[in-house]
Amino acid sequence: MSQPLKHYLHFGDASASDYAYLFSRTATIKHKFKTYEKHQPLVDRSLAMIFEKASTRTRISFEAGMYQMGGAVVHLTTGDSQLGRAEPIEDSAKVISRMVDLVMIRTYEQTKIERFAANSRVPVINGLTNEFHPCQILADLFTFIEQRGDVKHPLDCLKGKVVAWVGDGNNMANTWLQAADLLGFTVHVSTPSGYEVNHAIAGVKNTHCFKVFKDPLQACQGADLVTTDVWTSMGYEAENEARLKAFAAWCVDGRMMAQAKPEALFMHCLPAHRGEEVQAEVIDGPQSVVWDEAENRLHVQKALMEWLLLGRL
Repeated sequence: MSQPLKHYLHFGDASASDYAYLFSRTATIKHKFKTYEKHQPLVDRSLAMIFEKASTRTRISFEAGMYQMGGAVVHLTTGDSQLGRAEPIEDSAKVISRMVDLVMIRTYEQTKIERFAANSRVPVINGLTNEFHPCQILADLFTFIEQRGDVKHPLDCLKGKVVAWVGDGNNMANTWLQAADLLGFTVHVSTPSGYEVNHAIAGVKNTHCFKVFKDPLQACQGADLVTTDVWTSMGYEAENEARLKAFAAWCVDGRMMAQAKPEALFMHCLPAHRGEEVQAEVIDGPQSVVWDEAENRLHVQKALMEWLLLGRL
């Protein structure tokens, strides 16, 4: 029996119940991976990966994950396909989705992935757009649950928690707000003037799920998790010098971590620039879980692909 078509274009494309399942399922899949137990529910299924932006973690985690689950991978870039030429995205979607079972896209505008999904016969996953990065937040939340909660009751440890977002009001910040809105925690947002989160893009229904702070030290007070990202995301390289000046006071350092709870974790989606958005003493320190966080992209995305294609098992 075939599954109803589902896409994962932003964090709101799954419900709280779906996330409870996905986090628990991720724990099972990760345990199998760590104990060398074969897990191949996607034999004879294929994933097309479309990249219009450079990638390390996204490509490795999706490609390795699909192979580990018994499937196959087709890797496309704008340079080696019609995607970068004159063919409409709608036509590309209609063709590609007739030949594979699943599509992951890493691109620029969210509207592009939405147009593709609207014309796709198979599930489409957002591997990153300018507006959202749901797979990363999926991995970040699983990492927090793994470190501070119970994977058998994954949402319980998120209720009432505080996440401090320090830095750019970018796709990661947007997605954190969506997750807080859906799963019942609060995000303390601190960005330089002119780089605020666009709440309309995030589309949160509950404005109490976030608080805005001009001072990043205040944003970190009482936080259970402190997290950040590079100051200059892909596509904004021309602004790099201006951003380095504007963001100087938003480098996560020991003072900020000292404002958070003693057991607070630090996360970064990587790649990181030590001495810019985070000091080495933090990212390489005892509160940092960035390497677990990076590895967990593999495990959560395996659970996500399995769920999109097979439903709850």
